[in-house]
Amino acid sequence: MADLRGFDANAVEPTTEFDPVPAGKYLAVITDSEFKATKSGQGHFLELTFEILEEPFKGRKVWARLNLDNPNETAVRIARAELSAICRAVGVMTPNDSLELHNLPLTITVKCRKRPDSDEIDNVIKGYARKGAATGQPQQAPTSTPPWRRTAV
Repeated sequence: MADLRGFDANAVEPTTEFDPVPAGKYLAVITDSEFKATKSGQGHFLELTFEILEEPFKGRKVWARLNLDNPNETAVRIARAELSAICRAVGVMTPNDSLELHNLPLTITVKCRKRPDSDEIDNVIKGYARKGAATGQPQQAPTSTPPWRRTAV
């Protein structure tokens, strides 16, 4: 239960339904990660939340689920390859915790697909690359300021 005292829905515009973001390449960061049990209870997946950093979809989120603990060896192999691509894209080759992958910019390739359970269109991440690698933008020199907070000179 959460304390909602002081909240007045009359004073806040409600959110509207979100359409999926269009297929394309987006600068993003991982903002959340959680290891969750599969529906069958026979494995676990790492759910990663990616937040898009640039307009026009700045602030929108997309998710990836990596079946790192699963009786299906093919699912685990695919998940480990995807995690390897993420690690290479953010420059963290041997993470001890998924938190080490957070807030590091990378380029994600997003596709649209029809969900088999509802026929609705949703997003799926189909690729990961270093920030700027896909767009040909030069990499900036290292500073203490995170790249997405730097201003152009």
